[in-house]
Amino acid sequence: MLDWFRRAAPEAKASAAGPVVAFHGAGRAAWSGRDLGSLTRVGFTSNPVGFRCVKLIAEAAAAVPFALEEDGARMEVHPVLDLMARPNGGQGAGELMEAFYGQILLSGNGYLEAVAGEAAPLELHVLRSDRMRVLPGPDGWPVGYEYAVGAKKHRFAAEAVCHVRAWHPTDDHYGLSPMQAAAQAVDVHNAASKWSKALLDNAARPSGAIVYTSVDGAGVLGAEQYERVKSELEGQHQGAANAGRPMLLEGGLDWKPMGFSPSDMEFQKTKEAAAREIALAFGVPPMLLGLPGDATYANYAEANRAFYRLTVLPLVGKVAGALTQWMPGMGRARLRADFDQVPALALEREAQWRRIADADFLTEDEKRAMLGLAPRSTG
Repeated sequence: MLDWFRRAAPEAKASAAGPVVAFHGAGRAAWSGRDLGSLTRVGFTSNPVGFRCVKLIAEAAAAVPFALEEDGARMEVHPVLDLMARPNGGQGAGELMEAFYGQILLSGNGYLEAVAGEAAPLELHVLRSDRMRVLPGPDGWPVGYEYAVGAKKHRFAAEAVCHVRAWHPTDDHYGLSPMQAAAQAVDVHNAASKWSKALLDNAARPSGAIVYTSVDGAGVLGAEQYERVKSELEGQHQGAANAGRPMLLEGGLDWKPMGFSPSDMEFQKTKEAAAREIALAFGVPPMLLGLPGDATYANYAEANRAFYRLTVLPLVGKVAGALTQWMPGMGRARLRADFDQVPALALEREAQWRRIADADFLTEDEKRAMLGLAPRSTG
């Protein structure tokens, strides 16, 4: 039996060089990374809509000052107000808070470090979200934070860092950023911009075809002729600098232009729709970004008020509540957004003041309390 196996011919495939048929589909869409570095690079530094949304919200929120209240009365002098006005030696209040709000918008997490003093913090500093890592304890609550810069790592106690995070339905320690929700729209918008740039590089014309017809009807160019025609097209007729230059074709060559297909014509509409989706994820009315085709609001002022009411003030209120909870030495005092210092809400605040002033059934101290003012001193 063993001899029979030794004499048997080795197994061979039926066809070693038979035809191969490859089946493939249209392919999957290529999306950018969803880590903070990729989102910042693709959605902020390389996309004008994402950049403007983040800057618009962060600058508007940083321009809203904080007011300090205790038992319904506004306080004009307090160490916390002095700290918020001058947070550190290298940054003013506006610059610090703009960086803090920007980190929340880009990563969903904002980290504020307090330099401890004897009774109250001496300085406040914004820490980069991509360098911070939450250290959870056995019960799941953070017991500290680790800040890494290259190979160096520094550990903060939990009470030394104010961590403000956007709500995330599936993560207990990190927030979900609007940029991540808008990531697919950002990729579509960037792809449409690259397509438009490629079209401009080709003299803003759709592609065409050069048809060669020989005398004998073969219709085949030689290798040398093909390379010469190709080099002349690339050097003399492609690019924005060669737009409109006439093309001189030799005998047998005929230019057949190709018009825009319906899918080509949809690229601009696709880009505008992606821009509106990015603005929607951030809560910015498209009218404020100058996007065409948006008539949701009657005028610019109405869109601006909606922007503050629905996007800016909730963000400022969330940060004010987190600072009140975290800042030592607050007692019963609390931080809130100073609505009277928001120009976009001037008409609403004026109407509120007028309604309260005309309420004859209220005493003067009750009116002042409703407006956040201390009672008038008597005597």
